[in-house]
Amino acid sequence: MIYLDHNATTPLDPRVRARMDAVLNHDIGNPSSIHAWGRRARGEIDLARDQVADLLGARPGEIIFTAGGTESNNLGLLGLALAHESKGHHVITTAIEHHAVLHAAEFLHHRLGWELTILPVDGSGRVDPDALRSALRPTTTLVSIMSANNETGTKQPVTVLAEICRDAGVLFHTDAVQSAGKEALSTRAWPVAALSFCAHKFYGPPGVGVLFLREGLSLQPLAHGGAHENQRRPGTENTPAIAGLAAAFQIAQDEGPPEDARLFPLVEILWEKLSDAIPGLHRNGHPHERIGNTLNLSVEGCQGESLLMGLDLEGLAVSSGSACMVGSVRPSHVLLAMGVPAPLAGAAIRLSLGKSSQADQLDFIVERFARTVLRQRSRM
Repeated sequence: MIYLDHNATTPLDPRVRARMDAVLNHDIGNPSSIHAWGRRARGEIDLARDQVADLLGARPGEIIFTAGGTESNNLGLLGLALAHESKGHHVITTAIEHHAVLHAAEFLHHRLGWELTILPVDGSGRVDPDALRSALRPTTTLVSIMSANNETGTKQPVTVLAEICRDAGVLFHTDAVQSAGKEALSTRAWPVAALSFCAHKFYGPPGVGVLFLREGLSLQPLAHGGAHENQRRPGTENTPAIAGLAAAFQIAQDEGPPEDARLFPLVEILWEKLSDAIPGLHRNGHPHERIGNTLNLSVEGCQGESLLMGLDLEGLAVSSGSACMVGSVRPSHVLLAMGVPAPLAGAAIRLSLGKSSQADQLDFIVERFARTVLRQRSRM
């Protein structure tokens, strides 16, 4: 079996596991307790917070630990919007966001009556900065645009978009879940109000994430019942997972960009081999402005669900898009927003490479992929 679904989740790095084991094997208590066991747990969390802040170019107080990317996105979008609604009741996002952002924005619109603008994207999945400028209003409170798309890998011009919002006095949040671990994140380079990411996308543990919230900004908590995370996210902290996140993020900031650079040409070679071996393939997303590990393609004359099952039987673990859309047989909203015809959007496959991906695997991948497509097409 060759694992080609790293955008969904990554295996736990042994170095991260060792860090978590060290915490688990140490007598720790509830980090809110004042006795020695509690103080040890609090010390681990404080150490992790300092480490993550230093890597982001942030202050420790700007780091909020959450239960993952979805919570970080919800807290970043809803928490900021509700805390600053005196500015107005208008939010802006894009048509290709992860549902953790889109559905949160739609909640504001449908349940709370906020005005919502959903920006279109071009055929490669990129937002036009001028479209953002035109969409801004005096009542715009928040803009949320992802840094890199989870399905296609296409990058957005985050610095430009964030500067547009900053100059207009509008808060800007970015979902950086797919960028984290692939490109160096810096809150100095990106003038964002808030930024979300989670550990399991860069060889850390699942169930733990981060929301960076720039100092001085207020936030409306989405849950109630405790004063944890400086009264912004109640609930007993997951000490081992937080320690694992910090260890994984340190490794990712050091090793992620070179690894992304290694995978970029590997993906190009894989695309060339696949397109030579299989007629009727269409590549989705920007070929250059992308995270290096991602290849999204549509297969003429096939159905996505059947392809996934066939490739799994051939020993290839791939995805059709977002791992959070389990059981969905609808075409990708991302690809439809890019103008991909529905039949091709419904026949899309995402291959996302990782540390285990090597050049000597490519011929095996192409052979098994071609065999699966031929078999599927013969039954159509």
